[in-house]
Amino acid sequence: MFDQALKGRPSWLDLPGTSPRELSVARWQADAAGGDAVLLDACTGPTVDVGCGPGRLVTALLTRGVQALGVDVSPEAVRRTTARGGLALCRDVFEPLPGEGRWQHVLLADGNIGIGGDPETLLQRVRALLRPGGTVVAEVEQPGSGLTVGEARVRSDGRHSGWFPWAWTDAGSLAADGFFPLWHEELGGRWFACWERL
Repeated sequence: MFDQALKGRPSWLDLPGTSPRELSVARWQADAAGGDAVLLDACTGPTVDVGCGPGRLVTALLTRGVQALGVDVSPEAVRRTTARGGLALCRDVFEPLPGEGRWQHVLLADGNIGIGGDPETLLQRVRALLRPGGTVVAEVEQPGSGLTVGEARVRSDGRHSGWFPWAWTDAGSLAADGFFPLWHEELGGRWFACWERL
């Protein structure tokens, strides 16, 4: 169903106990803009974009002369990223990836801090990708939102995916062991946080 969203169909993310969230399909497919500047400006060296979607951030970084690799479990996402001129692998972030321990930055945009339903476990995986002093830049919920963990599904055209683990969190609810918090800011109604790998 996520592939259907990437094709431009209106889609929602359902997480029991919360209101359905419409997926930002149009923003994902467009060129990087608005709050994306916060993510892009934070990446000055080799970057891996986890859950890259159709590749707007990967291609924007390449345009800036920054080495970038997208990673996504969706074949449609990888196809769209490469069609835009970006580099991407169809792979789960918890599987082996190129350059482990040598990346300068890892991006977790568009709520991808929720991948796997356990943000702290995801950050530990990301830490293994980063070189010492590297940073993870994540899009998070607004302050005071807390941590919500559960089973989610993507819904589109009256159909839905199977349930999968997902999470939403603000920066303050995240125990980022092995990281030092650098900054936390808002732009265009979106919140972002950055941590440095110790």
